Amino acid sequence: MLEQNRYRAIGVMSGTSLDGVDLCEVDFFYHQNNWSYKILKTQTISYESEWKKNLEHAHKLPKKNIKILDEKYCKLLSQFILKFMDKPDEIDMVCSHGHTIRHQPEKGWTYQIGNLEILSQLIQKTVVCDFRTADVALGGQGAPLVPIGDELLFGDYDYCLNIGGFVNISYQQGNDRLAYDICPANKILNLYAEKFGVEYDDKGKIAFQGLCQQDLFAQLNALDFYKKTTPPKSLGVEWLEKELLPEIESFKISNEDILNTLTHHIAYQISKALKVRNAQVLITGGGAYHDYLIECLKKYASDIEIHIPNPKIIDYKEALIFGLLGVLRYRGENNVLKSVTGAKKDHSSGKVFKL
Repeated sequence: MLEQNRYRAIGVMSGTSLDGVDLCEVDFFYHQNNWSYKILKTQTISYESEWKKNLEHAHKLPKKNIKILDEKYCKLLSQFILKFMDKPDEIDMVCSHGHTIRHQPEKGWTYQIGNLEILSQLIQKTVVCDFRTADVALGGQGAPLVPIGDELLFGDYDYCLNIGGFVNISYQQGNDRLAYDICPANKILNLYAEKFGVEYDDKGKIAFQGLCQQDLFAQLNALDFYKKTTPPKSLGVEWLEKELLPEIESFKISNEDILNTLTHHIAYQISKALKVRNAQVLITGGGAYHDYLIECLKKYASDIEIHIPNPKIIDYKEALIFGLLGVLRYRGENNVLKSVTGAKKDHSSGKVFKL
């Protein structure tokens, strides 16, 4: 298998912001110990409101109900993938992240639905999936997993920032790749944008109208999570509900001011993570379109050079990299780094369901 130097894969990603399922068809090329890629096709298929609601509250379900939801979600994913796949005969594999329901690595527990063998049977393709479980079993955080793709595909940048449901960062320090979750982002911003009858705050226009409330700003920055200075560090929906939301709701201020303060909080926490002077910073994820957030970041970190790539990279970088993770797993090569997750060793993580 290792002799093969070209793979056509479909990366499938569903993030915490519940925008929908991102699908990215890509050719990966391996030449002289280097990986390169060509994106062929991309699409985001939105969740219907009922599915969005199901996923939003799934972490509260008992185990037997989660198993039922898991099978239903596999069937939904199969419909999305079959709809997306123009020429099945040309696809080597589908590499799927699934959708995170529970993530509590400190308890040795992470669960992503959509990673059952039935998915491979339904789409009649080899599926590589369930990338996080093995890492947690090895004592890792099971997240973030994208950094090895940052290293192999986007190594020219000092920092790779993805501003999705949460903000995560990836960078090289000596021989090690380091990465961690910095703070919440679209998951919490969208929650307050919805109070204005919209799914998200387009370009940060609502946040721009508010004021940064310094007392709330200070309390958010004082949360215990930010006192942990060394990775591994990862965040989940549970943290939002237990730690962040109670702080925000304790202040009786307008939703515009909440959005403004949160935007400053996110920009400030990102700036604290950027320690290299005159750094070249690649920004992807939905937050790359949040003009007010980018403006705030430039104020807090005035010496950095921000690179915002073309929309396919902004929107589909995670799906692209999960495609690469699947290819690496298929080849039996390491796709998770202990320096990132805190696992006992680098390893090749994921399940392979071959036809």
